[in-house]
Formats: sequence, structure tokens, C-alpha cells
Amino acid sequence: MTMADIGLYLAAICLLIGAAFTLVGAIGLIKLDDAMKRLHAPTKVGTMGIGALLLGSIIVSFARGGSSIHELLIMAFLFATAPISANFISKVNIHRRCCDETPELQGGQTWSTLVEREEDKAVKEKA
Repeated sequence: MTMADIGLYLAAICLLIGAAFTLVGAIGLIKLDDAMKRLHAPTKVGTMGIGALLLGSIIVSFARGGSSIHELLIMAFLFATAPISANFISKVNIHRRCCDETPELQGGQTWSTLVEREEDKAVKEKA
């Protein structure tokens, strides 16, 4: 058995794992009822699934003697943007009151996303 054969078997395992994670993420996106619950499926499980699929592609590329800069760039972009977009989506849901209320904090503190700045108050008063 050559290194190319071992690489292909490893790539097949990564593809199966990635497909399973992606399937679980898609089912979670469809089945969960609340937007905040539904947010976890594509950002957590889906990211791991796509990461495993890209890892399988990288392994095949190296097994054939090539390079895989494109896959590395896609993976870096995916892992950098998924948490940021999930954060923005959750903040929108909190501000629109589409989810459960945020828990009360001790000592009179408030959540940073719910702090209303003076500039925002002035804009609201003008409108």
C-alpha cells in the first residue's frame, strides 16, 4: 500500500465525517423551532462538516502531489466569518425581542449589546 492509497482512505474518512456533520447541521436547521436555537446548527456543526470536507480535499490534493492553497483559504475564511455572523444574528434577535429575555445581571449591570448610547438616543429623538 502506497502513501497515495493511504491518503485516499484518509480523505474518504474525512468526507464521510464531513457529510455526517453537514447532514446533522441541515437537520438541525430545519427541525429547531426558535431562531436562537436554529443558529447553532449551521454555525457549529455545519462549520465542522465543511471543515472536514475541505480537509479531505486537502489530503487528496497532497496525495496526488499538488498543493491546496484554495482549500486553506476557504477554511480560514469560513472559520473567521461563521462566529462573527452568528454573533450578529443573535444580537439582532435580542434587539428585536424575538427570543427569550436575557437573564438579569448582578450589581445593576446590563448586557453590552443592550446599552443605549447617547448618540443613539439623539437619533431616535430626531426621527
